[in-house]
Amino acid sequence: MSHALPGWRAAGLMLACVPGLPLMLVLAATIGDMPVSFGDTARAIGNGLGLTAFPLPAVEAGIVWQYRMSRAVMAACSGGGLALCGLVMQAILRNPLAEPYLLGISAGASLGAVGVMLLGIGGSALSVSGGAFVGACLAFGLIVLITRGMSDSPPRILLAGIAGTQLFNALTAYVVSTSANAEQSRSVMFWLLGSLSGVRWPDALLSLGVTLLGFLIVMRFARALDTFTFGDEVSTTLGIPVTFVRIALLLTTALITANIVSAIGAVGFVGLVIPHITRMLTGAGHAVTVPVAFLIGSHFMIVADIVSRTLITHQVLPIGVVTALVGAPAFVVLLYRSREKNQ
Repeated sequence: MSHALPGWRAAGLMLACVPGLPLMLVLAATIGDMPVSFGDTARAIGNGLGLTAFPLPAVEAGIVWQYRMSRAVMAACSGGGLALCGLVMQAILRNPLAEPYLLGISAGASLGAVGVMLLGIGGSALSVSGGAFVGACLAFGLIVLITRGMSDSPPRILLAGIAGTQLFNALTAYVVSTSANAEQSRSVMFWLLGSLSGVRWPDALLSLGVTLLGFLIVMRFARALDTFTFGDEVSTTLGIPVTFVRIALLLTTALITANIVSAIGAVGFVGLVIPHITRMLTGAGHAVTVPVAFLIGSHFMIVADIVSRTLITHQVLPIGVVTALVGAPAFVVLLYRSREKNQ
């Protein structure tokens, strides 16, 4: 009976989170400085989807559909994608502290974005988001090169990621300190802390496509992720092509993370904390934890976005600040609980 409990929890979570996600999106589109009723928000969304044609004020409809709804969709994709990446990396690297930015992807993206902002790399042909994406991909390529095509042991991959992160962070700090004036430094720092303010539908739709594709790929390798828990030798014995699966999944997490960072900047703790919470609720089987972690991450990020817009009147906080304020204490609690269980 004790083994069945996580299954019941997972089913309950799925039943709550799947229909709850559209409601959370509408709620996020309702809340803001300009008051809009829940009904008018739903009508504006229906109009935006082309399902209805309700007469609404142009300003109100534009704020709900073009600004708030695109932002909410991006928040859901970012939270789900980061939680998915953290879950995969913790399984592949067999390290409970692994998270999406561990392989230097976020640091590489930050360097690419700063290079476009302050040094004008790429000229008019490369946007800040494009520079971030290029930097993230180059960072991942460097880690692949260092670890001989990801064929090294998980600890060596982990160390290579940490070294790459420190290198790119140092280069970013150097560029900012030598090339930016005070206004540019504030702009860069706000972006590096994570911001959904500049998100519009092209960014949200691209992120939706990349994240859902990544989700399907991870679900395809859910059984392989279960075997990684017991080590490479066990996985090989069970017929899992370890190096191929590791490269495929880490490349998937790199692309998801690069896409998210290029759109909203660096957001911490989501990929670290959400997988731990999910495993506490559902158990360790990845066929269950992958969709549940994705849904919990999406809900968490939508709530964090709402808080970032409403915590201080007429001011928007970087969403990375909100996730850190929630994620850091939550992670301390998780560490304390795990220590109690091990004693």
